[in-house]
This record gives sequence, structure tokens and C-alpha cells, in this order.
Amino acid sequence: MLEESFRAAVAAADPLKILGAHLPRPPKGRTFVAAAGKAAAAMALAVERNWSGKLEGIAVTRYRHGLPTKHIKVVEAGHPVPDEAGERAAAEILDQAKRLGADDLLLVLISGGGSSLLSLPAPGVTMAQLKALTTQLLRSGADIREMNTVRKHLSAIAGGRLAAASRAPVLALIISDVVGDDPTHIASGPCAADPTTIDDAKAVLAKYGIEFRGPFSESPKTSKATNKVIATALRSLEAAAVVFQENGIRPVILGDAITGEAREVGAEMARLALRSKGPAALISGGECTVTIKGEGGRGGRCSEFLLALGIEAPHLWAIAADTDGIDGSEDNAGAVWSPALAKQPGARESLDRHDSYGFFKEVGGLVVTGPTRTNINDYRAILVP
Repeated sequence: MLEESFRAAVAAADPLKILGAHLPRPPKGRTFVAAAGKAAAAMALAVERNWSGKLEGIAVTRYRHGLPTKHIKVVEAGHPVPDEAGERAAAEILDQAKRLGADDLLLVLISGGGSSLLSLPAPGVTMAQLKALTTQLLRSGADIREMNTVRKHLSAIAGGRLAAASRAPVLALIISDVVGDDPTHIASGPCAADPTTIDDAKAVLAKYGIEFRGPFSESPKTSKATNKVIATALRSLEAAAVVFQENGIRPVILGDAITGEAREVGAEMARLALRSKGPAALISGGECTVTIKGEGGRGGRCSEFLLALGIEAPHLWAIAADTDGIDGSEDNAGAVWSPALAKQPGARESLDRHDSYGFFKEVGGLVVTGPTRTNINDYRAILVP
């Protein structure tokens, strides 16, 4: 049932099922599709299946996340650390956007992961610098909003700059992977007015003790683009809740904005479950962080959350999985904790080494889906007997 609820959450944000209803009528002129994120290839394919006019474009997605398309070129690139493939694709997208006229349409398809995949360093910033800085931010424990605040002020395409470059009307369809579903934070908001400043970016770096002198560039504070969020974590949690209802278990949605250090949130959630009245399913979304000191092990925020929860409440059943199908550094979406795992040795040591993947791979419990080609943040469910 836990894995069934996870699949329902993912299905509620499947571009092939939901995107077609949000498409506009074709314009008089050209339609250029610019897609970026873990869902980019699926979103591009959904447009092709539902579009009646001429179509061209570029979709840049994570390696192994591509799909066969006819009219929109799919480019696979680096994530979470950007690379030159993404840089070239972003440069081509920006160039094509500048070529559009008033009778054309720039259709932008945005999903989580777009910040690194659509990486085009601003003048004076190199890709090598951007790679190194991204790696430092990932290890620092900075949350996604903080990371994007920095990246928007080192980019030639993020922070509203893509929309600003086009004379054509701009429609951005967005699958949200961030708390609050604000378009400016999703994939660093290539079509959204950016309220953050250079000083904000510098403050984030100072907070985490990261030295970087720039040069920084200010982002547009207004945008004429239409930004429309078509899938959110909350809608997916509601879809998962139906699964539990149909099985006679009371679903309790704790929220879609739960963040914090993964191991601390896991322990806190365990204590909440122990105080809760069952039978119930405590469902939540959001995005935790993992702060790595020294050499890290294998795993991601979902499996680390789950391992911490299992240590605190070993008799419970629970699942934690990333809806994009990849939790951190390995090939699993997350894991399931069962009471049987309480008898297995090494849980505490694995948690301290940030090696949650190693623990679950050894004792069982990994959830492996492969890339789902969507992304609406992490999914967690705890069964209270």
C-alpha cells in the first residue's frame, strides 16, 4: 500500500496525463518550445501529442531522462552539478528566444532540476566556477531557495532573463518542486520576475562560509510572461490520500512544505507518529537537506530521513521517496521501513556515515522506479497502527 500511494502521487504530476489541458491555441507565427528540468522530455512529448500547429524547440533534461520526440530536440545534461552540455543547450534556447517576433509564441516548460540543466553563466563567470560553486552549495546544507538565489545572480538565462529576451508572448507551464510553488523559485525562475538581489546572493554565501567574488549581475524585477503552475506537491499528496482512504485508513496530510535536516525531521516525524492515534497514514511532502561533513556515504535525503525515523520508531511502517525517481547519489527513489528491519545491525552507524543507501541495499527496502520524468518534491507516508 505504501508504494501504491507513492505511485499515485507521481501519477498526479505525470506530464503526459495533465499537460495537454493547459496548452493555448497555436499562434499565427512560430511556436518555439523551451523545456528544462527532470520532466522536460515528458513535457515536450506531451506538447507534441496535443499540438495542432507547427512546432520546434529544445528540451534539456537530466542524463537518462530523455524520450523520443519528433519536433523538439532533447538534450541530456548534468544534474545536480551543471555541465557544458546544459550550457550549450541554454545558449541555443536563449538565442532562439531572441529571434521570435510579436506573432510567435515562446512556450516554456519548467520543472525541478532546471536550475542546473539550464545553466548559462553570466559574462565573466565560467562553467568551471559554476560547477565548483554548485558543489559547495550542495554540501553546505543550503536549501533550494538559497541555492537558486545565488544561481540567479550568476546566470544569463535564469531569474526572468529568458522571458525578458523574447519579443514574443511567453507562456511558462510549470511543475513545482519547491515549497510554496512560487515560479521565481522553480528552476530559478527563467520567466518570473525575481525579487532577490545581489546582496541576497552574497548573504547566502556568507551564511555558509563560501567565498566567491563573482561577478554578480542583477536580475529583472518585472516580467510580462504568464507563469502557470500545473502540478504541485499538495495535489499529489491528495492523490495519495485517496489510496489510503480506499483501504480503510484515515489519511492525515501534514503539509507539503516540510523542510529541515533530513535526520532531524525523520526523528521528529517518528515522535509525532508515536503520539498519533491510528489507524492512520501521516502523509507529507517538502524537501529536506543533508549536511555532509567530511566524506559522505551513499544515499539521499529521503533514505536518510527514513533511516532516522526507523531508529526512533522501529515498529512502524513508512516510505520516503523522491518523486523524480532518484534519491541523491544512487539509483533508488527512496526506501520503505518495516518492523523487520529493526533487527538488522548497523542502522545508527550508517546514519552517521550518511550511508542510508548502503544500509537499505544490504537489508532490503529500496524503492527503485527509474526516472519518473516528473518532479514534485519528496513523498513520505507513515502508517500508524
